[in-house]
Amino acid sequence: MAFLEWTSELNTGIDVIDNQHRRIVDYINQLDQAKAQNDKALVAEVIDSTIDYTMSHFAFEEALIEDAGYPFAGPHKKVHELFIKRVTRLQERFNKGEDIAEELHNLLSRWLFSHIRSDDFAYVDSVRKSMQNLLSQTQPEGWFTKAVGRFFRKAY
Repeated sequence: MAFLEWTSELNTGIDVIDNQHRRIVDYINQLDQAKAQNDKALVAEVIDSTIDYTMSHFAFEEALIEDAGYPFAGPHKKVHELFIKRVTRLQERFNKGEDIAEELHNLLSRWLFSHIRSDDFAYVDSVRKSMQNLLSQTQPEGWFTKAVGRFFRKAY
């Protein structure tokens, strides 16, 4: 497996999203290292962490683009759903004893970089406009607080 390196051409210009993407790259590289150590328990831990974090990132990104009024938010979400199904199947195969670490690494690395360059870059203008609009309003909450608040609402 090959070590992945983040390059500036992958930056969307939306810091919170870029930081999340970098973290996914870090997880992919941890998967590579765990596989190299031939530590099945560590591989399992990294696979679980990678999938959990990626799903959280997708949910955050979907909320962000929906709030921005991005016209292709639905299809973007569908792409995420299809990817999650593929990765979940790989995880199930791993849990049954199959060595899927390299296959997962290759899938994640190819898909992530392709997804950023095409699907994610497509929503950047909508999100930036939305962020500028929200930041220019005299509301006590900014765009980030609103987006995060959708996931952590108080249950009163």
